[in-house]
This record gives sequence, C-alpha cells and structure tokens, in this order.
Amino acid sequence: MRLRTFGLISTLVGLLAGPLPAEAQQPKKVPRIAILSINRPGPRATIDALLQGLRDLGYIEGQNIIIEYRFAERKYDRLPLLAAELVSFNPDVLITSTTPGVRAAKKATTSIPIVVGSAGSLVKRGFVKSLARPGGNITGMTFYSKHARMSKQLEVLKEAVPKISYVALLVNPANPGTAFQGDLGGVSRTLGIRLQRVEARGVDELEAAFSVMAKSGANALLMANDAILNQNRRRITELAAKRRLPSISHRKHFAEAGGLLAYGTSLADMWRRAATHVDKILKGIKPGDIPVERPTKFNLVVNLKTAKQLGITIPSSILYRADKVIK
Repeated sequence: MRLRTFGLISTLVGLLAGPLPAEAQQPKKVPRIAILSINRPGPRATIDALLQGLRDLGYIEGQNIIIEYRFAERKYDRLPLLAAELVSFNPDVLITSTTPGVRAAKKATTSIPIVVGSAGSLVKRGFVKSLARPGGNITGMTFYSKHARMSKQLEVLKEAVPKISYVALLVNPANPGTAFQGDLGGVSRTLGIRLQRVEARGVDELEAAFSVMAKSGANALLMANDAILNQNRRRITELAAKRRLPSISHRKHFAEAGGLLAYGTSLADMWRRAATHVDKILKGIKPGDIPVERPTKFNLVVNLKTAKQLGITIPSSILYRADKVIK
C-alpha cells in the first residue's frame, strides 16, 4: 500500500515539475514590421511585391506577422516625424526606401534593424560601410550609381532617336536623392549630346520647366527618378508630347503613361528580394552582417503610340530588346 501511495505521489510531483502543456505555455511573439513610405496609401506595387516575398517565406500579414504602415504622401518633410512614430512602436524591422526615407529612419534609430527596399548610393551617403559588410543597423537593396543608370538611359534614348542633340534633365530639387548636378559630361560628350538641368518641385512648376526647355532649344527629355515627378508622370508626358520631345525615365509606368521610353531596374523585384533580408533579421542575423544587394532585373519599355505621334521610327535593335512594347 505504501509503495502504491509513494508511486502515486511521485507521478504527481513529476507532472507538476515537468513541462507545461503547449496550450499553457507562453504564446510565441508575433514579429512586428514597420514600413515607412514616401508615397500615398493606395495602389503600391513595391510594397505588394515585398508582401509577396514575405508570403513566399511563410510570413502572412495578420496571421504570423504584424505590419504598421506610415505614408508621407509625397511630402519629404514628413518623413522624420513618421519614422520617429514607427520607432516608438519598437518594431523588429523598419523598412523604407529613397534617400530621404533612409536618412529619416537612420536618424530615428541606431538599434532597430532597417531594411532598404530601394535606394541609391548607400555607401556613398554613409548609410553603410560597404556592400559586403554594411555594419550598423542598415541593409537591403541599392541601385547602381545614378551616374551609371542615367548614362545608360541617355544611351538608350540616343539609340532610339539618333538625331537628338540637346537633352533636358528634369529633377526635383526638394529631393536630395535626385537633386544632383548629374556629372554625365563624359557620356554626353561621347554621344554628342548637350545636357541641361531643369527643376520642378511639383505639378505647379512643370509648365515653367517646359518653357525653359523650349527656350533653350532642348529636343529630348530625361526625367530623374523622384516620387513627386513620378506621381505627375502623365502631366509630364503630356507636356513632352506638346513640345514634341522624345522622353525617357526610370520606371515602366512612365512609358505606359505616354513617355517614349522607360529603362531601369525593376523596383518590384528589388522589394521582393528585400523580403529575404527581413527573414534573415527575424531569424537572428544582424543587419550589419547581411550584404547589401544590387538589382539584377532591368526593364525596357517602348511606347510605339508615342513614337508615331512624334514621327519617330524606333530601331529594331531597341524593339528586339524591349520587355514591353505599347502599340
């Protein structure tokens, strides 16, 4: 009898001292991600690509991952305040893009990991020490240099329209990431092109900018990659058509809106790949040990409707390489 009693007591003690049932254990922490965007809420190809990349890795928003969004509505001066607000939530990862976005995030925190969906010159601007070993709390995706990207755009524009000789470079001076002088002298001289910088901070300044182009005698347009200019791409392409200016820019939406050409990196592909950086951080790897990556996918879009309106015949060499031809 005593043996039976002792055995029963031992069993009860063992159960009490053993691990708790799964339902009684502390719930696993759900990772929290913060996204800081210069754009407005609504259709968002880049963020959708990031979410798809996360889904491919097993992260489902609202199920096993929480995402906080803040949109600056294309007002660069709002980014620092929104970055500080997101940091106050203490997310596991803060995701952003563009030079102003990265700068605002970096100023807001030196401890929370920051993943860049797309931005240029991360090394040159001091955001990371090197691409291979970024150090600090920032990693992600970066463009090739603006010089390399815009040089290639000039080459594509000249190949498509050999007669051009004077190209207006449209930039937004309010954006420190694109408001640069653009040292394209070497490539422009090689191509036999003069280059003129023209500024516009928003839609209200576009008419004046195109008047400057007309007075200077520019016969083509290269639009810098900028959130505000991109938002007004339809108005820009309308003005370019009115002035009979063959045009090129970075994003495919520019050609889809009526621009002659678009050549540049696939932003959706960059943001999708940025999800792998998020995954590594959530699994415990420090952002400073995750190499910054460059784009591998580029898009060339040709708008033949615009070419016809401008009386331009696009060479077969361009059409053959195009990822999309709008007829």
